[in-house]
Amino acid sequence: MSKPENREYEQNSEGMSTGVSSPGVQPDGIRPDTDKLLERMVERNNMMKAYSKVVANKGSAGVDNMSVVDLGDHLRRHWPVIRKALLEGRYIPQKVLRVEIPKPGGNGVRLLGIPTVTDRLIQQALHQVLNPIFDPGFSEHSYGFRLGRSAHQAVLAVKGFASGGKRWVVDLDLEKFFDRVNHDILMSRVTRKVEDPRILKLIRRYLKAGIMADGITSIPKQG
Repeated sequence: MSKPENREYEQNSEGMSTGVSSPGVQPDGIRPDTDKLLERMVERNNMMKAYSKVVANKGSAGVDNMSVVDLGDHLRRHWPVIRKALLEGRYIPQKVLRVEIPKPGGNGVRLLGIPTVTDRLIQQALHQVLNPIFDPGFSEHSYGFRLGRSAHQAVLAVKGFASGGKRWVVDLDLEKFFDRVNHDILMSRVTRKVEDPRILKLIRRYLKAGIMADGITSIPKQG
């Protein structure tokens, strides 16, 4: 999307206020402001950052057939209503489109869930406020799917271990891990550091969002 379109979006995105502070994380504790986390999620700078990320990632359309190209126009018309529903805890995510992606070498298929671009925007905005809360508690030896970390850094760490005399490597894979995450256990962990009931409800609703495959909707019990 061109810069003029982005500027028009900024000028018409009422409610994306600025000036929300981001106090530091308390070790192994709840952040003092996590009871108002949703306000931080929908503040303007955070939403604009999420919007840029979603547009840059492109990706396929979800069940509503709306592409990232159409997201700006959609938000210009509907963002105030969406924002109000989020703040009041009334927002209901749309169904997730289930598609099958062939695995390399023809060894079966990988199931992929595609949320609508609107839900991808909200999820990205949510990720941006939750990540600073949870990331400091992750292992220093964890490199996957973390901001500022890469496979290259993992390789350098392994080289460091080898230089220090380590000679054994353990390689393991948790089969279908993301498909089998227990919702209740996950939410109990999130609740330890997040107090805002609207955020907790929103996360739970995303976990329970219907999955549409071949026109049939199912409700996930895990994953």
